[in-house]
Amino acid sequence: MQRRLSAILLADVVGYTRLMEIDDITTLSRLKSLRHDLVDPCIAAHNGRIVKLMGDGMLVEFASVADAVRCATEVQRGGG
Repeated sequence: MQRRLSAILLADVVGYTRLMEIDDITTLSRLKSLRHDLVDPCIAAHNGRIVKLMGDGMLVEFASVADAVRCATEVQRGGG
């Protein structure tokens, strides 16, 4: 068995339950759009791999802590 070090990023959407209660269709549409346009490309650009999706959350593996932090920071800033 080969071992390797990984950095794990666990992320979710703040206020997701409240947003779903207010307007579930728009919330799901916005979540899909953000994943497609921002989150998934950012993960790929920083050599990440989605391990698991859980509603509004995700578990992502990176080969380095620096890549995980850069990705998280970029997503929080909205890609800018």
